[in-house]
Amino acid sequence: MKGLIEGKHFYYNQEGLVVLTEAYHLEKGYCCGNGCKHCPYEFESVPEPRRSQLIKEKESAPAQS
Repeated sequence: MKGLIEGKHFYYNQEGLVVLTEAYHLEKGYCCGNGCKHCPYEFESVPEPRRSQLIKEKESAPAQS
């Protein structure tokens, strides 16, 4: 992934998939609408009803440190 730093902009989950971090999204500057796990923009570009579902899941998830 050109120009991205592992551990800062992304990490690999247990399935080996790339997960983009909140830092990546903040540097990008907008919600892409894909429902990313670490979206800092409250999923503003995700269409309903998926947006409401993602917000509810995020609110009910245990806090991560």
